[in-house]
Amino acid sequence: MEEVRMKLSRILAAALLFAAPATWAAPAGDKDKDELARLENAGTVMDEILNVPDDIPQDLLDKARCVVVLPSVLKAAFIVGGSYGRGALVCRSGSDFKGPWGAPAMYALEGGSVGFQIGGQATDFVILVMNDRGASSLLKSKVKLGADAAVAAGPKGRDAQADTDAFMRAEMLSYSRSRGVFAGISLEGSTLRPDEDANRKVYGKDATASAIITESRYQAPAAAQKLVSRLQKASPALKP
Repeated sequence: MEEVRMKLSRILAAALLFAAPATWAAPAGDKDKDELARLENAGTVMDEILNVPDDIPQDLLDKARCVVVLPSVLKAAFIVGGSYGRGALVCRSGSDFKGPWGAPAMYALEGGSVGFQIGGQATDFVILVMNDRGASSLLKSKVKLGADAAVAAGPKGRDAQADTDAFMRAEMLSYSRSRGVFAGISLEGSTLRPDEDANRKVYGKDATASAIITESRYQAPAAAQKLVSRLQKASPALKP
């Protein structure tokens, strides 16, 4: 009888051992789909914003090295030490950020301003990275806007005057869209950082934000094609 019980115990242990991987595999697949959906949503947001009459000035987009798109961020999620909005960073390719728009890396925006605690509507954010220093800083580590990198609310309108001192000094220009209203917004006090868990899910276990942006071996997935192609159509070349 004891021998029978031992055999049953071994059989049960073996069954649990083989069942465990199947149990944990399904959530990982769901999360991969979430990241791809994030890229698709970012492409939709970029397309819609660039199609409105009073959008990002063309001369600013032509000078931007990178663009961060964060779709459907809930303001209510921005509490002290709390949640964050997730999106993607797309940069022009090449070491000098002058080539065609490349594969997007996954990024997160962490709320550092009490202003984000007010209201619960979904808000889309777009951030233009205006110089090499700003782009390089994002690839190294998290960046606190307003402290590690100068940020300003961006002007809007295709013919807006964007050559004021504030815009010339800013390394990043930020915009928001909520309930159809598109405007410049200050994100000072918030933090941008690579979302490396998401990067590994999309590109593989060795992928990092820096490698995705700077190395040509990483190709944009199908879910990111709308985002990349829309930026390429809107601003195919960097202008000095």
